[in-house]
Amino acid sequence: MLLFAISTTTCFAQLSNIYTKKIASKGVVSIDAKSIVPNSVIIKNIDTSFYNIDAVKGELIWKKDMAVDSVLITYRTFAFKLNATAQRFNYDSIKNNFLAPQPFIFNRNNKQKNGSGLLDFGTVNYNGSFGRSLSFGNNQDAVFNSQLNLQLSGFIGDSIQISAAITDNNIPIQPDGTTQQLNEFDKILLQFKKRNWELNLGDIDIRQTNAYYLNFYKRLQGVSFEQKTQIGTQGSNKLLVSGAIAKGKFTRNIFQGQEGNQGPYRLTGANNELYFVILANTERIFLDGELLQRGEDQDYIINYNTAEITFTPKRLITKDKRIQVEFEYADRNYLNSLIYVNNELQLSKKFKVSVGIYSNGDAKNSPINQTLDARQKQFLANIGDSIQNAFYPIASIDTFSASRILYAIIKPSNSTDSIYYYSTNKDSAKYNLNFVEVGFAKGNYIPLLNSANGKVYQYIAPVNGVPQGNFEAATFLATPKKQQLVTIATQYLIGNKTIVKTDMALSNYDVNTYSIKDKNNNTGYAGRFSLQRNGLWQIRQNKLQLNSFISYEFNDENFKPLERLRNVEFTRDWGLSLQNNLTSEHLPIASIDVKDDSSNSLQYTAAGYFRGDGYKGFRQLLQHQHAIKGWQISSVFNLTNSYSQFEKGFFLRPTINISKTLNRFKNFVIGGGYALEHNEQKNIQQDTINNLSFAFETITAFIKSNQQKDNKWALSYNTRSNKLPYLQTLLQTDRSHNYNLLIELLQNKKHQVRANISYRQLLVVNQTITNLKPDNSLLARVEYVVNEWNGFITGNALYETGSGQEQRRDFLYIEVQAGRGQFTWNDYNNDGVQQLNEFEIAQFQDQAKFIRVYTPTNVFIKANYTQLNYSILLSPRAIGNTIRNKIFKNFITRFNLQSALQTGKKVLAQGNPEFNPFNGKIADTALISLTKMFSNTLSFNRFSSNWGLDVSNIINFSKSLLTYGFESRQLTEWSLRGRLNIKRMYTVELLQKFSDNNLITPNFNNRNYALQTISTEPRLTYTNGTKFRLQTSYQFIKKTNSVFYGGEKSVSNALNIEGKYNAVQSTSLTAKFTYNSITYTGIANTTVSYIMLDGLLPGQNFLWNIEFTKRLINNLEISFSYEGRKPGETRIINIGRASIRALL
Repeated sequence: MLLFAISTTTCFAQLSNIYTKKIASKGVVSIDAKSIVPNSVIIKNIDTSFYNIDAVKGELIWKKDMAVDSVLITYRTFAFKLNATAQRFNYDSIKNNFLAPQPFIFNRNNKQKNGSGLLDFGTVNYNGSFGRSLSFGNNQDAVFNSQLNLQLSGFIGDSIQISAAITDNNIPIQPDGTTQQLNEFDKILLQFKKRNWELNLGDIDIRQTNAYYLNFYKRLQGVSFEQKTQIGTQGSNKLLVSGAIAKGKFTRNIFQGQEGNQGPYRLTGANNELYFVILANTERIFLDGELLQRGEDQDYIINYNTAEITFTPKRLITKDKRIQVEFEYADRNYLNSLIYVNNELQLSKKFKVSVGIYSNGDAKNSPINQTLDARQKQFLANIGDSIQNAFYPIASIDTFSASRILYAIIKPSNSTDSIYYYSTNKDSAKYNLNFVEVGFAKGNYIPLLNSANGKVYQYIAPVNGVPQGNFEAATFLATPKKQQLVTIATQYLIGNKTIVKTDMALSNYDVNTYSIKDKNNNTGYAGRFSLQRNGLWQIRQNKLQLNSFISYEFNDENFKPLERLRNVEFTRDWGLSLQNNLTSEHLPIASIDVKDDSSNSLQYTAAGYFRGDGYKGFRQLLQHQHAIKGWQISSVFNLTNSYSQFEKGFFLRPTINISKTLNRFKNFVIGGGYALEHNEQKNIQQDTINNLSFAFETITAFIKSNQQKDNKWALSYNTRSNKLPYLQTLLQTDRSHNYNLLIELLQNKKHQVRANISYRQLLVVNQTITNLKPDNSLLARVEYVVNEWNGFITGNALYETGSGQEQRRDFLYIEVQAGRGQFTWNDYNNDGVQQLNEFEIAQFQDQAKFIRVYTPTNVFIKANYTQLNYSILLSPRAIGNTIRNKIFKNFITRFNLQSALQTGKKVLAQGNPEFNPFNGKIADTALISLTKMFSNTLSFNRFSSNWGLDVSNIINFSKSLLTYGFESRQLTEWSLRGRLNIKRMYTVELLQKFSDNNLITPNFNNRNYALQTISTEPRLTYTNGTKFRLQTSYQFIKKTNSVFYGGEKSVSNALNIEGKYNAVQSTSLTAKFTYNSITYTGIANTTVSYIMLDGLLPGQNFLWNIEFTKRLINNLEISFSYEGRKPGETRIINIGRASIRALL
């Protein structure tokens, strides 16, 4: 059986054109399909003399084989290949019209035209790799791995252009959401083009924005076909047909921001799901109606895997901010199919008609993530459209397992209901339960904090018949849904100035296809008519453009659009809340505006909004823009009057903004603004103000420099006063003062600074009608980049402070195939039950059978955060030419210093900003989380091939907030490394380490330790060219645990022998043997013993491995390896691996 192993694994960095890969360390390696930016390639610990870079072809040529089989490379790419051929046709693509076509060829001898590929695709250019691998042993099951990365481009057949991007890395997560451009891990897209048609297969995205009722964005897996046909001289036809499986479901979250809280904010699904994955790049986030941009340097970042959004310092979040998030999330309860057809027919230059058909439905007989029995299907059939009540009690009997959370049952004598309780008793723990959150005081269970590997719930008795919990032993059954929409739209041009448009739509939406109930409200209709006239008037020497617009729109109460139909704050514009029940709607609009050549304009709009629930609204909008003597004036006057059966009110919103460019003062700009919103809704009978009424006014002033310059700044101030209803009037509740300073100094290429600083002061005026508290918020981000004295000092720094919230997180360990995990389970108490304090980081690959999965909770703690990062490199060699004293120059240029710091801290928010990122100790109760990584390396004679000396220091601190409490880790390490090369064939090395390693977990005392480690390792290496290398070393390690945590001691004496033999360039053999004698005083089978013994056992330990690699042809490499170990008196553990990797 042929087993392939991938040769490159891609780990995309956060910048769109920076990539990091593992590549083979032999022969010619294709780095990327695009051209490489010169001098951007970095391979750590490998001198540039060992390889050459062909930047245009994107290839790396090794001059000799390395000691390791792969290395990590970082590089930048251009957006295209520099030597790519651009052509519409070529001979190879059209000759098949009259010659026999070339077959797909497997070239056994690899003697192709280009002489480099394993497969021959004819005229199609290809790049990538694919592979298979197998691992097996007596301590693990057989494990298969597969990976694929392939890009195709070129022509096939009768001038058909093909392009393909196929990646499959078995990574079940979404990409990072901190940049504007995303790099996805797993994607298959095959595209064919020819003249007027295009065919796409695989992972496709369909975004429709031209049709009023068919406005949507879907991520799909399937096929789409587009064709454009010319009809006569004036007509054309555009056709789009798609059939696919939908990846997710659309939903919308609406919520208010929290005072001084940048996030993260947790999103929920359409059925209030808490645990789901957002489909990458489907989100649209609006702040006060404004669409935001994703990116650390933009407005927000998003974690697609935990469904959390965090706002950057560019956007200060307060209690007054309105946040709306639209997104698609993975929902695979049923197989969901989608069919979409859209045909646009242009009959002439004046008339156009388009027809759209959309059908999306769940296959109720093809469930995926949930399996329904006959009783559950009948239950769903009985609830009809009341799907919010689809909570189904379920308790399945299961066999006892250490990896499951199981419950026992008791039946109280005074109750007919059964009570479940968590149990590890093999005889009574038989029930596998699912718990769902049903709301406060609506359930009978609450979360229980314990050491079990998973969430456990505890029964709490009702008080006076009122439930005291918020969870219930049930499962929420998702109903299969069906949504269909048919639209027809026309557009007719009357003369050259008038456009008439019509849109009609018919929808069918069934929320529960299992049920035959409530079907009378599935079908709805909608329509829209508009007329727009654009005219040009000549008055004296000025040209005036006069535009008029009228429209009428109606929606049936049962009409269901695919996504949001109108602008995000449409209902708020009419004095309503952002979320309202569906009902029939009528919306007439009339507008007229006039503009001149100087961008002066005046527009008046009148509109009505009539709902089937009795609401009637009349809106008038006057917009004005005027430029006079350098002043720019814009104003908006918005007045809405509303009436309903019991209420009447008005919504007044005047806004004015004024600015002026000061030409005499370097084009500085000064300005200010005023805005008022007064929404007052009164009960007609009682003459009282309802709770939706509000009012606020804002005053703004600013001054800024010329924003077209490299060096620029801006300073702004605004104040806001809020009013809330109290009895029959609106009273002021609070006032805020907001200051912002923005600086960008980019003119000097050696020193560049970016800063964005915001300060907010919230004053509470009336505490009788609000529970607000005074607050001071600071939000700042400062960046600095330096490259001085020809590279003598290079580095960057980032400082950030603000406020947000920290989420308590649960986690559990899930078993995976051996070698694919990171943790191992040690049953310390021999009870056969997995517990959180029994998992350790695996020391050997065959033991890595578990992964740790974090599950967020709904418990948040408001926190202030600070972050400081810097990286600096001091290289005296860069200024060596400026030093005249040769002795001093020879001495100082041998030094090299690298220093890096990453620190982040969150403390309990107490009303004042946090500035100092270093203030606070691990034991501080106010310290919620802390991450600190500080590394320094001082090198002497680093670039010498004869000898060198390195001194390094690493300090790592971390503190995490988990549901069972805090977990703190500290590591401090000093190391000294010296090397001496003797006649190029012999290398002597000495590595000395001193470290302190601490773990403190108050709720798991058996895991706590404070280890002091001393390590000495001399090494001798013999190298004979590139054919043979032999290395021997002796390692002495002494570890001592603090007496407070047990006082365990271990002494390790290890002898290592490793050799590698390369036969020509096609075969290599590597072997390693280790003998380790360990003495240990203390209790075995504990966390401390596992760490101190490095996964081995006291006594004599033997470890060995052999690896054989053979290159069959230039692009195909086969590898076999055997690994074994015998810890102490236990049995021998054997592991075998086989793989073949191919580079296309």
